[in-house]
Amino acid sequence: MKKLIENFPAQLTEAIRIGESAKLSVSKRKISNVLICGLGGSGIGGTIVTELVALVANAPITVSKGYFIPKFVNENTLVIISSYSGNTEETLACLIQALKRKAKIVCICSGGKVAEIAKKKKLDLIIVPSGMPPRSCLGYSLTQLLFILSFNKIISGKFKVQLKSSIELLLSEKQNIIAEAKSVAEKILGKTPMIYASTYFEGIAIRFRQQLNENAKILCGHQVIPEMNHNELVGWVSGSDKISVIIFRDKDEFEQNNRRIEINKKIISKYTPHITEIYSKGKSAIEKAIYFIHLGDWASVFLAEMKNVDSIEVNVINYLKSELSKK
Repeated sequence: MKKLIENFPAQLTEAIRIGESAKLSVSKRKISNVLICGLGGSGIGGTIVTELVALVANAPITVSKGYFIPKFVNENTLVIISSYSGNTEETLACLIQALKRKAKIVCICSGGKVAEIAKKKKLDLIIVPSGMPPRSCLGYSLTQLLFILSFNKIISGKFKVQLKSSIELLLSEKQNIIAEAKSVAEKILGKTPMIYASTYFEGIAIRFRQQLNENAKILCGHQVIPEMNHNELVGWVSGSDKISVIIFRDKDEFEQNNRRIEINKKIISKYTPHITEIYSKGKSAIEKAIYFIHLGDWASVFLAEMKNVDSIEVNVINYLKSELSKK
């Protein structure tokens, strides 16, 4: 897993090449909305991208992480099917429903049943490299989502420059990222992490939580500012020093959210001294997101090493899939 994380900048470079060479077809109808279907490592890209483009997208974008698609999906909907293996049963169910609704469909996968259906039905299909854990391939799925949205004129093509700048940022900050990630892992060790981020970085907080779940094999939680100020903050009266708080902070954050964070810290510090802030680097939202993702990924694998657990192994998920396959 450490090698896969180290290879993230190279993966982004390859993902851009794949996106630029993808053969996509123009929709016969005007796209009025977008649905991204995917779960786990294949679905988090949809969550992150939806937030990244929320303020510039020309159509509403929804993410589905289950077996069903919303009623609004029709022939004017762009449905993006994201399943790294191509065999995710929930995403396959959504694909079948989208076909029945005559939606414009684009598939992202490394093969499997999704690829088979896409080829049979002559759907747009982007194939990414296979043989890796889905959670280590976020660079592939996230990049392809941006290319698909741009091709369908939901967003502009500015993201390409920002993605390339992200790669340069990761390479130039490599040693600093690793050092900070180790420090974050040390502060989490032996504690339950609670991850906080502001509204348009919730996907980043979820990604970090999921990486801690799968790589470091720990339970943790996340919440969003300002929403948590209307509920979870009250729950801190039962907080303790067994909780380690991680706050993703944006150097260009909306000032009122900055005020909220400072007040939150004052309240939370009464119950735990373990509060760590991770500040963004980069100019664009994409650069900041990529930076946060990479740092969080490193922290999760360092924590796995400190706990002496196998960061690749996901036996309980494999067991679940095995049980579900039984008739």
